[in-house]
Amino acid sequence: MPRALCPKGPIGLLFAAVCVTAGAMSALASPTTAHSGMTAGPQAANAARPVGTIKSVSGNNIVLATDAGGDVTVVVQEGAKLVRVEPGQKDLKEAVPVSLQELVPGDRILVRGQVAQDGKTVMATAIIAMKKASIAEKQAREREEWRKQGVGGLVSNVDPAANSIVIAEQAMGEKKTVTIHLSKDTVLRRYAPDSIRFDDAKPAKLDEVKPGDQLRARGTRSADGSELEAAEIVCGTFRNIAGRISSIDASANAITVQDLATKRPVTLRITADSQIRKLPLPMAEGIAMRLKRTAPESESSPSAGGSTAGQGRRSGQMQTGGAAGGGPSGHDRNGGGGDFQQALNRLPPATLGQLQKGDAVLIVATEGRPNGEPSVITLLGGVEPILQAAPSSNASTILAPWSLSEAPSGEAGNP
Repeated sequence: MPRALCPKGPIGLLFAAVCVTAGAMSALASPTTAHSGMTAGPQAANAARPVGTIKSVSGNNIVLATDAGGDVTVVVQEGAKLVRVEPGQKDLKEAVPVSLQELVPGDRILVRGQVAQDGKTVMATAIIAMKKASIAEKQAREREEWRKQGVGGLVSNVDPAANSIVIAEQAMGEKKTVTIHLSKDTVLRRYAPDSIRFDDAKPAKLDEVKPGDQLRARGTRSADGSELEAAEIVCGTFRNIAGRISSIDASANAITVQDLATKRPVTLRITADSQIRKLPLPMAEGIAMRLKRTAPESESSPSAGGSTAGQGRRSGQMQTGGAAGGGPSGHDRNGGGGDFQQALNRLPPATLGQLQKGDAVLIVATEGRPNGEPSVITLLGGVEPILQAAPSSNASTILAPWSLSEAPSGEAGNP
């Protein structure tokens, strides 16, 4: 699936994304599209089909920021066929002819043509477009559906015979299980081990879902909330780390954290999609007090020195997004779930330069490929009171729900 219309960030990457190019735009790239009057014919060696977002339009020239990276100049040839489709269309039967003058910066297009000798120009013979405004509207609808109809948590059991998955919804101070039922129409996707982008999630089978995965599902929930008939599921294996920063390499955009559970250092990459936040001290102390109240006495950690911390584990954006706390509303009476996610979203982004060696952090990261460094999805600083107060079973997992939450407003539509 090409990088498409999904918003940046660990939260948006997971559920706000509406990856519309995978259907309608790929139709143009198929061998034939007779219903639109376009035929691909034999493919020339220098044929090109770049997909991306329009940066500017001048005369018959379009500067296109491609999903593959970098810009190309698209020169629209005389007689070129230009059509517009709505996000979510899977073919060109209802495509509407448009003029070049109707294309504006921010629109998404797929171009068909030939690469010029300079290697940076495409002589376009056909363009399929999606309006920026239409994309934003569809993304808003999708976000609302995930918010109202979504559940999220960690997978506790997979039953292939019953075609179901049991997840534990998590919020500070409360846990409950939801049985998710799959049908032949359920769309199941799984995140790539080294990516936090929703559009990098690939179609998956039920047997690929494992206990400990982070999962979010959208569908019809039962009256008591204990079951859900899933229309769409996205899941993945993510890594939750509670620890202290042992080194920072700003030039390489990397940090090394001493994982307090494994007692081993972990090096993680900071990417353009990584979210870094620092909790104000009153907020961190409030969370610590809640965790103390809900922790079994036998598991409470010492109040001094921060000698114990959350248990690092591999568990299931979006995040990242769903990147989030739990039930359909994402709220719980203890202040966790969606309420906390919204508060987190309102905090100003922090930078790598604001972190220091020895800082206590909670991190959600990608699993990472073998011999590859995991990437940070969410890094939360200012958590010293939380690491001092939380039982070992809680500290590293309170971030897990946040990585699969609805996208915060304002992120949608960023390619």
